[in-house]
Amino acid sequence: MGAAVIEAPDELDRTLHAFWGHVGGGMSPAARMLAWSDWAIHLATQPGRTARIAIDAAAVGTPGQVHEPRLSGKEWDGWPFSQYRQVHETLAHRLCTFIHGVPGVDRHHEQLVAFMARQWLELLSPANYAITNPQVLQRIAETGGGSLASGAVHWIEDAGRAAWGPPPAEAASFRPGHEVALTPGKVILRNELIELIQYAPATPTVHAEPVLVVSAWIMKYYVLDLSPHNSLIRHLVAQGYTVFAMSWKNPAAADAQLGMAEYLRLGIMASLDAVEAVAPQRRIHAVGYCLGGTLMAIAAAAMARDRDDRLATLTLLAAQTDFTEPGELGLFIDESQLAFLEDIMSRQGYLDAQQMAAAFQALRPGDLVWAPMVRNYLLGERVPMTDLMAWNADGTRMPYRMHSDYLRSLFLENALAAGHYLVDGRPVSLNDIDIPVFALGTRTDHVAPWRSVYKIHLLCDAEVTFVLTEGGHNAGILSEPGHPHRSHRVLERARNAPYMAPDEFLGRSQEMAGSWWPCFDQWLARHSGPRRRPPAMGSPRRGYPPLGDAPGSYVLVR
Repeated sequence: MGAAVIEAPDELDRTLHAFWGHVGGGMSPAARMLAWSDWAIHLATQPGRTARIAIDAAAVGTPGQVHEPRLSGKEWDGWPFSQYRQVHETLAHRLCTFIHGVPGVDRHHEQLVAFMARQWLELLSPANYAITNPQVLQRIAETGGGSLASGAVHWIEDAGRAAWGPPPAEAASFRPGHEVALTPGKVILRNELIELIQYAPATPTVHAEPVLVVSAWIMKYYVLDLSPHNSLIRHLVAQGYTVFAMSWKNPAAADAQLGMAEYLRLGIMASLDAVEAVAPQRRIHAVGYCLGGTLMAIAAAAMARDRDDRLATLTLLAAQTDFTEPGELGLFIDESQLAFLEDIMSRQGYLDAQQMAAAFQALRPGDLVWAPMVRNYLLGERVPMTDLMAWNADGTRMPYRMHSDYLRSLFLENALAAGHYLVDGRPVSLNDIDIPVFALGTRTDHVAPWRSVYKIHLLCDAEVTFVLTEGGHNAGILSEPGHPHRSHRVLERARNAPYMAPDEFLGRSQEMAGSWWPCFDQWLARHSGPRRRPPAMGSPRRGYPPLGDAPGSYVLVR
């Protein structure tokens, strides 16, 4: 009876938090109030500064100094639209001055207040409203109002999808196994968390060392095997590598208690065992992307600690190992926010793709929320679907335990960089890694900022080759040879060589035109042995028979 009395209030609290989570975009109301109160109290105790800013704000004709790209273009230069732009940009500049630099305010709270202010500024942008947007007015005049009618149809379609959950109709043109994820291969391992795919060889001989690709479980693995022309996996196969790739299961409520330990054991370690069975006595090139790279770095550190020498090299693509500067995602990570999020996830057993997408959209509302709304509903246009856009719409869920584990241990506590992240009950250190490391950062990455990725130099004394490429978190990775407007910089640091700061790297490295993929090919080849005949597909005698064709079944689960 007593337990039931205790559980009832807890269940009420979780229900209330789940409701606020849906209303507030997943952000804790307590975190918001703490930030605003911290800022407001410190501002109120400094009337001189407040008065000076108020006087400056009252000045007439002060030009705005915060430029919004959506207000660019000659259409915005004419009256009255130039006035709308000036008023908006001046307001943004003054609000920025008002919020930042208040002595005594906690830095995280200041960033949260600035973030929330940006949400309102983006909402109030004249680009969002038909009456104040010259491009929308011009389109209405050209189409006789037809653009608004098309926009209304688009809105009805999107509202239906939001209510019922089907993917965009155009995404059906990019189906895994039909138009994307086409590299031939076989599933050779299936457990409760992953399917492991072995890709068929495309060359008569292959490099001795196989390649294991570990993608992030936040989205589906085939971002690295999109269309044939931009598939990194297909490219590696064509270069003569035996490639294996992990396809993570899309978890349901029953998987709520799968944590980071299970992702390490059932994911990476189980895959290494399978690769070793197919290619015995061959060391393995480990390639991790985003959080898959972080998990692979943890595994590499644990293997080094335990004298497990199966890895030949470690590649980290847009993967952080130190989370002291995680970029704008840090806005959503503090004790209040995590406790709130855990209550939301405990109600359903997972964080769904829509909730996660809302957080990423909030980081860049102008580009990811308002600009598409204007284009779809006011201009009446639909941007043609691409393979990357279709993949982005093919979201996944994340189990409650795993999501809580990595947010707390990695983002909030920075346990991996601090040396107290536990694997099998004992801490691991990245400094134990003594195999060559290839680390890649993308210049405009807002998920894993390149300067944060660069911190592997501070945590590991192994040989490190660092590459900085143009593009964002996904587009920067998909930089196949021949891709326009791509360039990269390279820094090669010998084992135990002195540290070079990021700004020094920018000053001393030379920008090279073109894709980073050939650079990666050369690096892998340099750390590979003589070529030989490719191994068989799977290893039935050792418990890894081919179970079906790539891309498998887990990638199809929505």
